[in-house]
Amino acid sequence: MTLPVVFRHAAKDEFDNAAIWYEERQIALGGQFTSEVKSAIELAATDPERFPIKYGTIRCVQVRRFPYSVFYLHEPHRIVVLAVFHARRDPSIWQLRA
Repeated sequence: MTLPVVFRHAAKDEFDNAAIWYEERQIALGGQFTSEVKSAIELAATDPERFPIKYGTIRCVQVRRFPYSVFYLHEPHRIVVLAVFHARRDPSIWQLRA
């Protein structure tokens, strides 16, 4: 069973801004980034316990081909995406969203 997914506003903004940034660098790259992030989120929604806990109860799934991770909470009936985060950013930024 795949759980529904909701984004916190900051996570949605990060996701959208990163896709725009990649698209500005190369045509279709933003779409590829979006596809890979959605695939990672789908994996988390299908089997949320599969991925490691990184901070408190926040889990992390890495995005293929791009230096991003998706940080999420597994709630009883949904997945809450807290961050779509570049690997080189300060992790304390997403940790404040917990």
